[in-house]
Amino acid sequence: MSSRVLTAVAWPYANGPRHIGHVSGFGVPSDVFSRYMRMTGHDVLMVSGTDEHGTPILVQAEREGRSTRETADKYNRVIAEDLQGLGLSYDLFTRTTTRNHYRVVQQMFKGLYDNGYVVAKQTHGAVSPSTGRTLPDRYIEGTCPICGYDGARGDQCDNCGNQLDPTDLINPHSRINGETPKFVETEHFFLDLPALSGSLGKWLSSRTDWRPNVLKFSQNLLEDLKPRAITRDLDWGVPVPLPGWEDQAMKRLYVWFDAVIGYLSASVEWAHRTGDPEAWRQWWENPDALGYYFMGKDNIVFHSVIWPGILLGHNGQGDHGGHLGPMGELRLPDEIVSSEFLTMSGSKFSTSRGQVIYVGDFLKEFGPDALRYFIAVAGPENQDTDFTWDEFVRRNNFELANEWGNLVNRSVSMAHKNVGAIPEALDLRDVDHALLGVSKQGFDTVGALLRRSRFKQAIGEAMRVVGAANKYLSDTEPWKLKADPARRDAVLHTALQVVSDANTMLTPFLPHAAQKVHEALGGSGVWAAQPEIRTVSEEGGPDYPVLMGDYAAEQAVWESRPIQPGTPLAKPTPLFAKLDEKLGETGPDFARLD
Repeated sequence: MSSRVLTAVAWPYANGPRHIGHVSGFGVPSDVFSRYMRMTGHDVLMVSGTDEHGTPILVQAEREGRSTRETADKYNRVIAEDLQGLGLSYDLFTRTTTRNHYRVVQQMFKGLYDNGYVVAKQTHGAVSPSTGRTLPDRYIEGTCPICGYDGARGDQCDNCGNQLDPTDLINPHSRINGETPKFVETEHFFLDLPALSGSLGKWLSSRTDWRPNVLKFSQNLLEDLKPRAITRDLDWGVPVPLPGWEDQAMKRLYVWFDAVIGYLSASVEWAHRTGDPEAWRQWWENPDALGYYFMGKDNIVFHSVIWPGILLGHNGQGDHGGHLGPMGELRLPDEIVSSEFLTMSGSKFSTSRGQVIYVGDFLKEFGPDALRYFIAVAGPENQDTDFTWDEFVRRNNFELANEWGNLVNRSVSMAHKNVGAIPEALDLRDVDHALLGVSKQGFDTVGALLRRSRFKQAIGEAMRVVGAANKYLSDTEPWKLKADPARRDAVLHTALQVVSDANTMLTPFLPHAAQKVHEALGGSGVWAAQPEIRTVSEEGGPDYPVLMGDYAAEQAVWESRPIQPGTPLAKPTPLFAKLDEKLGETGPDFARLD
C-alpha cells in the first residue's frame, strides 16, 4: 500500500455545536482509520475544518444578534474544542473563512472556467419573501416530482437519489420559517456536469472496491445530470474571481462549491504551517498516494460525483478536454467511506427538528472513549442505527467495563500483588501458546478489516481476543497457583501479553484508554497522541484556532510487542466506570429536546 494516505473528512457547519449524529458519520470513523494507518507506517494527512459560508450562518447570526463573522468565530471554536475532546487526530482542522481558502477556491474556479466547464446562464433563484435573503437549495423542501417523497430538498431527493432544482419541487417551502419561496430571475455560473458525465462514468466504472451502496447510488446519478449553480446572490462567501463579477457585493461562490475544495485548501495551509509550502503535492499529485473521503450518506453525491467532476474539469480531463489547471494535476478520490444516519427514537439527529445530544455535553458526562466505542461497535456504518440510552449503558457496562476494563484490571492487579512487576514466562504450556496465537492472529484479522473501513467487524474481532483472554484466566485460575509460582507467573505473563496486544488493536478506537493501559503495563511517554488546539494567524487576517498534533512521536505501532519481564507495575485504577442502570431508562439531564 502507498506510504501516503489522505484522510479527507466532511466539513461540519459552523452554525451551532455538533451533535453525536454528526461525529458518528464524519468524525470517529475517519479518526479510527487514520490512527490505524499511522500505526502501520503510512504518512497520513487528515484534514478538515468548519464550513462557514452560506445562508445557515447568516440565519444563525441573525437569531443570536451577532455579526456573521462573530457567529462563525464562536462555533468554529466550540466545534474545534469538541473534536479535540473526542480525540480526532487532525493534522489540520481549519476553517473556510481563511485567505488561503479563498485563494485556492478561486484558482479552482478559474481552472474550470478556462476549460469551459463553468458557464453563465439566466436562472431562477429562491428568495425569502419576508427577509429578501437568498435561500440555499438545501433549505427548501417539498415533494419530489419523480418519486413523490414528501421531504425532498431543493438539491436532491434522498429517497430516490435524483438531482433536483428548487423549482422542480411540488409545494416548496422554506425550512427556516415554512414560507413559500419567491423565485426571481438572476444570472449565475453553473458547473456543466453533463459535459463531465462521460469522464465521470468512466472513472466510476473503475471504482469496483467501493461500498456497493455508494457506487450504485453514484452511478444512478449520472443518468440525469444537470448543470449545477455554483454562485449565489449573497454577500457572505468567496468572491467570483472574474472581471465584472468580483466587485459585485451580492454575488458569491456557492457554499457547496467552496466547501468541497476545502480538502485541498486545508492541505495547502497545512503545508505552509509545517514549513514546506509544496508538501501538499505529495498527497494530491503523487500517483501512488491514496485518498479516502469520510462523510454521512447525505453527502455522497458531493464527493462521488460533483467533487470528482470539479477535479476532472480543473485537470482538463472532462468530456471535451482542456488544459491543466493552476493547481496542477489533482488526484480523484480512491474511496468514499459513507455512514448511514444515527437516529434517536427513530428520527434523524437534527438540531432544527428537536432531536439532539450535543458532543460537548456527552464528553463532560461520559468522556470520549465511551462515545467512540459506541459509534464503532453499534454505529450506523451500513444502516441507520437508533441511539438509545439503554443500549449505551449496556455496551459501556458489559463490554467496556466488565470485559475490557476488568481484563486489564485483574491481570495487572494479580501481577502487581504477586510479583510487583511483569513476571517471567518460564512454564508456558499449550493453553498459553493457543491464546498467544489467537492474539497475534488478531493483528492480521483486525488490520485487514480496518484497511477496508469495516470498523464494526474490526472492533468485534478485537473484543473477541479480549473475550478469549477473560476465558483463559477463568480456566487457568492463577489465583489458585500460589504453590506453583513458576506456573502462576507464566499464566500472568501470558495474560499481560494479550492485554498489551489487545490494547494495540483497540488503540485506534479507544486512544485515551489505550494511553492508560500503556502506563498500567509500565510504559512511559506518549502511546497514542492527541490533537492540540493551536492559535494561528495569516497575513491580513484575524487569529483563529486550529487542531494539529505531533502524531509522528507516538509509540503505537501495529504489531505484537513482547512485554518485558521485570517492568515494575503499580496498582491499577479502573479503566471504565460502570454507569447506573437507571440511566438507561431516563438518560442524563442534558439529553433534551430543543
